Formats: sequence, structure tokens, C-alpha cells
Amino acid sequence: MSKKQGKKTKTGEGGVSAVETSATATPAEIVEIIGGLGTRQGGKQVRCKVLDGREVGKVMRRNVYGPVRIGDILMLKQTEIEAQPLKGGRK
Repeated sequence: MSKKQGKKTKTGEGGVSAVETSATATPAEIVEIIGGLGTRQGGKQVRCKVLDGREVGKVMRRNVYGPVRIGDILMLKQTEIEAQPLKGGRK
């Protein structure tokens, strides 16, 4: 393995990789679904409230791919950077 490839992670029970179950992830609850991303709306932009960690109570905007609904819990790897607001709208 070359130095650029990095280290592969093994998947545990349920197909979750070791990186995703890391203790450094911060839970956040979805409080609002803002809108869809892209022309086919492959993802959604949501507002979520951080539940634990250094920035407890902070409400931030994040881009999420896959099925989500209000009340779901996201595990965020970092809470410093917020997603850009959606531009435009339907005409």
C-alpha cells in the first residue's frame, strides 16, 4: 500500500465502518428541512441542533444525502463549518 492510499477500515456489524463509529462524532438533531440539493434533489439541506460536545445548542445548516426527516439524529464529524445557504428557487 502506498503512502497516498491511506488505511482501509473494516466494516463491523450493520455495515458501519470504524471511522463512522468514532468517539469524535457529535450528535445533532434535525429541526427543519430547508430544501433539496441539485437538479434532481439527490440530497437535502437541513438545520440541525448540536446535542453534545463543545458547541451544545448551536443550530447550524448542513447538507445531508439519503432519506431524513425531522427528529432524526446526525453524527457530525465537525461542527465548525456550516453549509452555504441554498440559492434561488423555483421560477
